[in-house]
Amino acid sequence: MFLGIPGSRIHAYTGGKSFDPSLPCVVFIHGAQQDHSAWILQSRYLAHHGCAVLALDLPGHGRSDGPAPASVEENADLVAAALEPLANPRLLLAGHSMGSLIAAEVARRLPARVAGVALLGTAAPMRVSDALLAATRDDPAAAMDMINVWSHSPALAPFAARPGSPAPGFNIVWQNLRLMQRIAAVNGAEVLPTDFAACNAYGSAVAAMRELQCPALFISGARDQMTPPRAAQPLIEACAQPQVVTLPATGHAMMAENPDGVRSALAAFAQRVFAGVAD
Repeated sequence: MFLGIPGSRIHAYTGGKSFDPSLPCVVFIHGAQQDHSAWILQSRYLAHHGCAVLALDLPGHGRSDGPAPASVEENADLVAAALEPLANPRLLLAGHSMGSLIAAEVARRLPARVAGVALLGTAAPMRVSDALLAATRDDPAAAMDMINVWSHSPALAPFAARPGSPAPGFNIVWQNLRLMQRIAAVNGAEVLPTDFAACNAYGSAVAAMRELQCPALFISGARDQMTPPRAAQPLIEACAQPQVVTLPATGHAMMAENPDGVRSALAAFAQRVFAGVAD
């Protein structure tokens, strides 16, 4: 389905079920150079277990109209504008990496609507090295290779080893690289440098956590090389109602590397924050 915003549309995957505006809704917000499919396993599970689901393609990503916004705040403005008219009683925002920063900002804009925020693979600040920022502009193929390697647990090297290949013909590392390449082919070469520059420039995550009026779930991968668990500590300390889950032997691409661990943590958190929502 598509959510309307002034002059544009945001595409949302509904988990294989028709969207029900009477149910509490889980909104999934992907990271840099990704789309809604990063959440495919978790979004389908929750859609079939009592929640409405909107797994978004951020503006300028996947099927959503572009261009990609230049800042975390601009992304949040557009997502909040798309969510605000929904009739659903409460929202749970789940964001990964860049999406975690956007989720925190959306919660600032819709405090009365948001029942909980789940931040996966988050950091404050979410700095990007000068070398990687330059590569996103000057050598995007090399940048995507670097990002893809660092996004997965060292346990997945060599790339064909389990759990990187959970079944014949399936490899989560190459699958992630193909998704990044598809975003570049469909949405343009500017998405990659725009997304990573937005993460690097954003400096309001701690302030957003201090203003948060709902519980927050932090999910980290114990082997995350992009946003190691310690990088989330300033946000955890700034939050009044934090819950922390650290997934063992898991890297930054946790939704694919440890799909059951992420699903279990999100499902339990949704049950907790939606417990008081009337049918």
